[in-house]
Formats: sequence, structure tokens, C-alpha cells
Amino acid sequence: MKKHYHVYGVGAALVDTEINVTDTDLAAMAIEKGMMILVDEVRRKQLLDSLADHLVCSKRTSGGSTANAIIAIAQFGGKTFYTCKVGDDDNGRFYLHDLHTAGVDCQIDQRHIEGITGTCLVMITPDAERTLNTFLGVNTTLSEHDIVLEAIVASDYVYFEAYMVMSPSSRTAAIRIREIAEQNGVKIAASLSDSGVVLDFRDDLREMFGKHIDLLFCNRVEALNWAQTDNLEIAIDCLKKFARTFAITLGAEGALVYDGTQLHTIAPYKAQAVDTNGAGDMFAGAFLFAITQGKDFLTAGKFASLAAASVISEYGSRLNTTKQQQILAQWNNIEQNF
Repeated sequence: MKKHYHVYGVGAALVDTEINVTDTDLAAMAIEKGMMILVDEVRRKQLLDSLADHLVCSKRTSGGSTANAIIAIAQFGGKTFYTCKVGDDDNGRFYLHDLHTAGVDCQIDQRHIEGITGTCLVMITPDAERTLNTFLGVNTTLSEHDIVLEAIVASDYVYFEAYMVMSPSSRTAAIRIREIAEQNGVKIAASLSDSGVVLDFRDDLREMFGKHIDLLFCNRVEALNWAQTDNLEIAIDCLKKFARTFAITLGAEGALVYDGTQLHTIAPYKAQAVDTNGAGDMFAGAFLFAITQGKDFLTAGKFASLAAASVISEYGSRLNTTKQQQILAQWNNIEQNF
């Protein structure tokens, strides 16, 4: 049957604040560079106090790994639904307005939830590396009761993030979404999200993902950690036993995409990296948009590479709708002249 949504996503709703810092700043705050670190409310306040003089030029955006991908799909023109939780506070209202503006459908009663909307301090060093300090807030209460079954069944794909494994209730929600998708012929896509999460929660992730997944997104380090090897070829063989198809991003070296039969090498698009935050999310969003529009994996990989290159050349984990439509027009022109 014809589906109403291209992708149903579920994940953390986080209001991002991006801050430019130095390696010295990170060392002074005892923060490990390039990782995602969970912080409580007390630690979050300590960080904000330490960075008070850095916040002058900071900006607030709605984020969360899955949300970034879902919003990207919507802004390219796809139909999406997002399940998340926000508090009844200023950040929560900001977040819901941002989803609506991007064209993403979501359940409207989440604004009445008691609790604090999740936030993420995104620290960007001069080498464009991002370090995430995440306060989950009300996201820790996301559960299977928040699932919108009708939207899942009406989707081509469901998509969720490995970060969900860190909360027992959200992990259960992801498993339930996977089960509903399997029972209704909806394809399952997921992201490995973070190399540290893969190391610390491998067994739980296997349970959450199930025996097989239709489409997996990861970067090189996440793939190596999943396979417990330092050899990419071994990691690729390991992924083939678990994921029917997958994409491995390789940073400045491009990407590899496996369509179930053939492994394709995706050349990188040249870009001056100023902020790598959101690059993997944009790659996943652009890729999912392309394949749900009937494109093959090689074409989808090239389009996703172009979109990700655009994200890292600007500050922020997302691009606005106008920029994404320009990328789409550029890509359509490339296809027509190929």
C-alpha cells in the first residue's frame, strides 16, 4: 500500500548550544575531546558558568541525532514523523516550533510533560571537532507508551539512534518500534551514533537492533568498534552479517555504501571543515531521502556526501530549508548532466 510517511524517527529532543572552545578549555574542564558525555543538571550548570565568556556568540538550535536527520529529510521535501519528549518550558516550546517550521509531524501533547527539556552543549575546537555534553532531561522518560503505531505502519522506514540504548525505557521503546516495523513490513534503519556507546553497550545494542537491520549508518571508528577490530575490511564483513545494507562515512575520504550485493566507494566533495557536528546526521537524512525517492545506493551515497560536505562548511548541525533546496537543485543539475 502507499505509505504516508517516508521515515518515522524516534530519539532524544535536545536543544543545542554551540560554543567555540580551545583544546586548553577542554583540558581545564576535564572533558574528553570528540566524545558524547552525559551530564547531570549540576554539571551542566558548572559548564555554563565556566563558559560564560564564550556564550556571547553562541546560538540555540533544535537537535538530537535522529531529529537532525528527520528534519533534513523534511527540508529536502520528504514526509516525516518524529516521536520525542520535551518539557513544558521555553526550550520545549522552541523545539516544537522548530519541528513544525521544518515540516515534521509529531505528537502534539508532549508539550504538557513535566520535566526539563534536554539540552546539549556542543563544543567546537579550531580543528572542527565537536565534543558533546548532553543533559537528557525529560528524554530519560521516553518509553513505548509514546510510540505512535499508526505513523510507524504508514512509513517506508523507521529510524532510530544507538543513543537510545543508554536509557532502559527508551531502549524498550526502540525494541517495540522495531517489532512493529517487522510485523508490518516497514524497513528498519538505525545509526550507531557514537564510538563510545558502541564500546560500552554492544550487547544491549544487539538486543535493541535485533538479528538483522535493513540499513545501518556508522562512521569508521564505530564500525571498527562494533566488529572489535582495527581492520576496516574485517569490520565490513562483520557488518554484512548483521545489516542487509549499510553506509560507513570516512570523513575527508568519503564513504562506503553496501547495497546488499555490491560495496560502492563514494568520493568526498571538497569542503573547508569548520564544524563537523551533524555531518553524519545529514548524511543519513540525505541518504534516506534519496532512497525513499527511488534512487539507488550509489546515487544516494553521492547525494548524501554532497549534503554532508555542505554541513561541515558552516557552523551548526543543520542547514536551513533554502540551503537544502539549493543543494537539491545542484544535485538535480549534476544528475541531468551526468
